[in-house]
Amino acid sequence: MPEDALRSPEKLVSDWQQPINRWADLPNSIHNDSVATKIGMRGGTIPGTVHLNHFVPLIQDMWGMPWYVRGAISMYYTFATTHKEDVRAVMVGPMGQDAEKVDAYVETPDEKIVCKGSLSVGNTTELNYVSSLPLENSPPSEIRILDRMEVGMECPEVDDVVATEGQGTGTYKDIVETPTGLFQMLQAGAPTGTLKKAVGFYGATEIRNIRGPILVGTEYRRVGKVMCIGASPKTEYVWIDSQLIDKSSDDVVAEMRQFTRFMKASSDLW
Repeated sequence: MPEDALRSPEKLVSDWQQPINRWADLPNSIHNDSVATKIGMRGGTIPGTVHLNHFVPLIQDMWGMPWYVRGAISMYYTFATTHKEDVRAVMVGPMGQDAEKVDAYVETPDEKIVCKGSLSVGNTTELNYVSSLPLENSPPSEIRILDRMEVGMECPEVDDVVATEGQGTGTYKDIVETPTGLFQMLQAGAPTGTLKKAVGFYGATEIRNIRGPILVGTEYRRVGKVMCIGASPKTEYVWIDSQLIDKSSDDVVAEMRQFTRFMKASSDLW
């Protein structure tokens, strides 16, 4: 068992971790203290996708390499943390390699839920958490920041996607070990020329290994498509699905559903 994974029959818990805000100096970014406080945040936020990595020791203790072959992590971000705040990952359910799907979340010491969702492995028939959420489009009259986008628009296709972070060691040498490494490869971005100036932040991420593991040093092709555009009282949002494709076989090796919000308070359009 990895040193930072603590097990009970119904729960697997990581050690407390203190993520560093490596993006604090980015202009017009929610990770920047001055920008974040102007739109009502406590300070520059840690990207939600960083918290996906807290599950790595739990994934490896629970399933090991099979998760990297055909496993999923699916998280909806619910509370923004700041520089070096304590967080830990928790998996809940019957623990063991035979478990196909478990509930999961990241929490703070005072039990605020930073993100919530599920992890799974194999050919589970149940939807992962984020995939189970309805996609609700809004009327065009409610969209200003994202009014250049349309459902079905394709994101820029990239033919030379190579892992730049997340390489494992030991058993996991030469593969992308971390969910954030997989996220970087699968992040399709918005269709060209569609984004207007506004502060964005991640709302949810689901990463699914289909025919893994994803190899370091191998070139993949990435495609993506807009699936939903909508608005809430404080944000506009877009759901984008992307795929990573093996260039030699044309097989889809990994998929992602990404939910991104844009703060109305940060835009002159509102």
